[in-house]
Amino acid sequence: MTIDLNCDMGELADPSIEEAIMPHITSANVACGAHAGDPDMMRRTVELARRYGVGIGAHPGYPDRANFGRLELPMTADEIAQTVCGQIQVLAAIAPELSYVKPHGALYNVAARNPAVAEGIARGVRRWGRDVVLVGLAGSQMLDLWRALGFRVAAEAFADRRYEPDGSLRARKFPDALILDPAAAVEQALRLSSHAQTICIHSDTPGAVRIVQAVAAGFRAAGVTLKPLAAAPAPPAS
Repeated sequence: MTIDLNCDMGELADPSIEEAIMPHITSANVACGAHAGDPDMMRRTVELARRYGVGIGAHPGYPDRANFGRLELPMTADEIAQTVCGQIQVLAAIAPELSYVKPHGALYNVAARNPAVAEGIARGVRRWGRDVVLVGLAGSQMLDLWRALGFRVAAEAFADRRYEPDGSLRARKFPDALILDPAAAVEQALRLSSHAQTICIHSDTPGAVRIVQAVAAGFRAAGVTLKPLAAAPAPPAS
C-alpha cells in the first residue's frame, strides 16, 4: 500500500518549522499569496521541497489575508476561477513542476458542499491550462464533479482535524477541532488511509513537527510506502 503525506506550506514566517517538517512528507501544498505567503516564501518553500524530493502543489485560497482564507467570501464561480488561475500562475512561475492543486481553508470546505464553487476552482485550473491532479475531501461531491469534468482527482483525509458525523471537518471555532496528540493523529491517519490517497497535516497546528514525524513513522511501521501525490493511485469512481 502507498500513501501520500502532504502538508500546507509557505504560510509561516518561521522557516525552521518547514525545514523540520519537509524531510518527513511527500507533498507540499504551497500557499500562493492570496490567503498567506509571498514570492520570497514561495521560493523558500519550493527550494526546500526540491532539496528533499517532495512533490509541489498549488494551495490557492480566498483572497483574504486578514482571516487567513478561513472565512467564506461571496464570490461568483467566475471570480473564483479568476483568482485560482492567477494564484496558480504566480506559483508556477517559481515552480513550473507543479503536479496538483489543493484549495485552502474555506474555499476547500465550501467546494466540498457547493458545486458552483467546486466548478469555479476547476475552471480556474483549466484556464491555467495544465493537466494536474485536484485534491479534495474524501467522500465529498467536489471529487465527483471534478472527475466528471475530466480531471484526475485525489481523495484527502486529515490526521490533525476532527470530523463531524457527515464527514465534514469540524469547524475551527470549536476547541476540539484539532488533534494535537501525535499518537491520536497516527491512529486517525492509519484508519482513514483506506479511504484516501493523501493524508494532510497542517504546518500551523501546534506541535506539527512532532505530529508529522509520528505519522510518517506510523505509516512506515505499518508497512505503508510514502510516495508523492503524483505517484499515488487514482481513487476509484464513486
